[in-house]
Amino acid sequence: MPIHQLPDASISAVERETGLSKDTLRVWERRYGFPLPRRDAHGERLYPQDQVHKLRLISRLLDRGLRPGQLVGAPLETLLARASDEGGMPPQGARSEDGERLDTTLRLLAAYDEAALRSHLSLTLQRLGLQRFVIDFAAPMNLKVGETWSLGQLSISQEHLYTEQMQHQLRQGIGAIYPGVRGPSVMLTTLPGEEHQLGLLMAQACLAVEGIRCVSLGVQTPAWDISEAARQKGIDVVGLSFSEALRQKAALEMLTDLRDRLPERIEIWAGGALWARLRRRLPGVRFITRLEQLPRVIAEYRAEHQSPIANAG
Repeated sequence: MPIHQLPDASISAVERETGLSKDTLRVWERRYGFPLPRRDAHGERLYPQDQVHKLRLISRLLDRGLRPGQLVGAPLETLLARASDEGGMPPQGARSEDGERLDTTLRLLAAYDEAALRSHLSLTLQRLGLQRFVIDFAAPMNLKVGETWSLGQLSISQEHLYTEQMQHQLRQGIGAIYPGVRGPSVMLTTLPGEEHQLGLLMAQACLAVEGIRCVSLGVQTPAWDISEAARQKGIDVVGLSFSEALRQKAALEMLTDLRDRLPERIEIWAGGALWARLRRRLPGVRFITRLEQLPRVIAEYRAEHQSPIANAG
């Protein structure tokens, strides 16, 4: 069926299909004049399918780090051209080069060659830059180390060596960035039972690239302590990292408890693959399953919380 013959979509359906929140859709409607939904007999928004198609495309481009002001008012042809430019085939040999970096890391770990491992990670960071280092190298490397360890091909001490050296590189990369001055203000930590700090540092690195200054509390902070610290520091967002070592049900219970303790104005960003199969929502909580989603989440937050004047230009 041609797209113009498909039924209009409700705002809830658009949110599910595009990943763009209802608040973001309403803000864009006021600020940019797009989307332009119709209204049903009850005054509820209905979105034509050609607009839903464009919103899906915008959402994909936001995931790649572009900003709403560059995209929302642009014609569809411009967005398609951008998608083609941004999502073209990687240079010849790029994928094999990524694989070689991962294999080299495992080989150095197996040999307990700490000095060579540190040099290899440092050189990779210099070549890729901090954001690509996190998303294109550290994230798949974490998975590979975990898989190799589970097969008995890496020892616990070798996994600890990797974690220590990766954390060192991330701290170096974060420290080299000029302190952020743009909102939101973010407090990073984990809840009790979550001991993994590497995910926190990876998130902090991606936030630093976006010009955000973070307050890090380390790991396993009780909910009451997070709430008190967030209030005292005037925090906008509490960012939490969750590994799949936690049970989703227990994690949701702790999240709900923390949400109840925090003022409504403070959002929670819950990150980690633990939420990939989540079927429910929690008001005031954004679930982020992949680090590459962070630029879009940040752009949405800024669009929702800054005045039109502040966003002009």
